[in-house]
Amino acid sequence: QVQLVESGGGLVQPGGSLRLSCTASRSIFSIYAMGWYRQVPGKQRELVARIVSGGRINYGDSVKGRFTLSTDNAKNTVYLQMNSLKPEDTAVYYCNVELVQGPDQYAYWGQGTQVTVSS
Repeated sequence: QVQLVESGGGLVQPGGSLRLSCTASRSIFSIYAMGWYRQVPGKQRELVARIVSGGRINYGDSVKGRFTLSTDNAKNTVYLQMNSLKPEDTAVYYCNVELVQGPDQYAYWGQGTQVTVSS
């Protein structure tokens, strides 16, 4: 079981920046992958950015070059720095953790944090 605590959402103008953080209740070193997804009503949840065991980071195509994922292993926390925000980035952002234990894979989600980009 993993608990996730998210923070950092809010309202920002187009072109602005926000930083989201997500803290896990267990060591990042015991986690297969950790990152952020987002969802708008009526659409599927989509990948924003995730870091996989070994350090590889995957970004969604729409955020490449604007968003940066980083980690603080001592705090079991991942950060999503979002720059040059656009109205189409408006969504609920969910922190996600994937655990692999033998043949089984588990996914855990945070409660979600709203990001609204609007003038």
